[in-house]
Amino acid sequence: MKFNATRLGTARQRRMLNKKGFADLVGVTPHTASRWEAGATIPDEEWVEKIASCLGFPKKFFFGEDVDIPNAKMVSFRSQTSMTAARRDAALSAGSLGFLIVDWVDERFDLPDENVPDLSDYSPEIAALMLRQDWGLGEKAISNMVHLLESKGVRVFSLAENSKKVNAFSLWRDDTPFVFLNTIKTAENSRFDAAHELGHLALHRDGLTTGRKAEEEANRFASHLLIPQSDLLSFRKPHYSIEWLIGLKARWKVSLAALCYRMHKEEFLSDWRYRDLCIQIRVRFKDTEPEGIERERSVVWSKVMKALWSERLTQLDIAKDLALPEEEVSALIFGLLSEANPPSGANTERKFSVIKNERYT
Repeated sequence: MKFNATRLGTARQRRMLNKKGFADLVGVTPHTASRWEAGATIPDEEWVEKIASCLGFPKKFFFGEDVDIPNAKMVSFRSQTSMTAARRDAALSAGSLGFLIVDWVDERFDLPDENVPDLSDYSPEIAALMLRQDWGLGEKAISNMVHLLESKGVRVFSLAENSKKVNAFSLWRDDTPFVFLNTIKTAENSRFDAAHELGHLALHRDGLTTGRKAEEEANRFASHLLIPQSDLLSFRKPHYSIEWLIGLKARWKVSLAALCYRMHKEEFLSDWRYRDLCIQIRVRFKDTEPEGIERERSVVWSKVMKALWSERLTQLDIAKDLALPEEEVSALIFGLLSEANPPSGANTERKFSVIKNERYT
């Protein structure tokens, strides 16, 4: 296998380097670096060693087959306006690594089939109601958004970026939906992000609605999915104290700010009362969440890793097979692999099975 220029671009972007920054790091001219990445010239073995060392990727990574690169125009980012091009490209390259991991797992496990309906013909509010009906959720609160997504065939990853500038993003890869979640935010916000990205997957699969309009629609979808309107109406009353609202938000596992925003939209709260509550929330809680919930974790990745551990396989084996940095593999699957694992050394060719029809909600 010869040197793969597209993999060089993926690794460079993963490290948030532009071409000049990469050239300076490696010690070549920008022209040379550009020719390497364009495939016009091939670096010799000594330079490949230097590239691998500087980017923190195994040398073998640069000699694999082409990696799928997410189309930026078809990716729904949760925080597009506050994101630099470097952060966007780093997140997209993380998506490419996620694709490699999923392909590795799909060869060994039977993961749940995709079951996300196309609801692009409906308003976000009606779409949320229809999805609840289609998935048999009724009016009950969703106990775990990550588990729900995984049970419907969505491949859920965590973002390795230690930054709130990249909240979350989602995309379709052929017929497989993907969601990448930021896990340094509060658990409530991350849960809302999961519902928001599901909104993109269900409403915007054709890529025709983008930008602010798409974000607003996904927000409305998420709010109505997590807080069904008929359920919310049963809590209407003349006055709401912030202490009472803190207790109420636990019913749907949403943030206090998200609950107040929704109640304002439903005209439970006047403009004046809503502004007053927002000020109280900012002053009293800042970036924290009162009575916070437990962070949602992946059940699919947990089951996959437990099955691999039973065969004395760990994240290190996945990383070696894919020629990826071990920390990239661990970060993408919710840090589940930071636990103590058994030593590796078994055959990786065995076909495992994760039950497709098992309930995850």
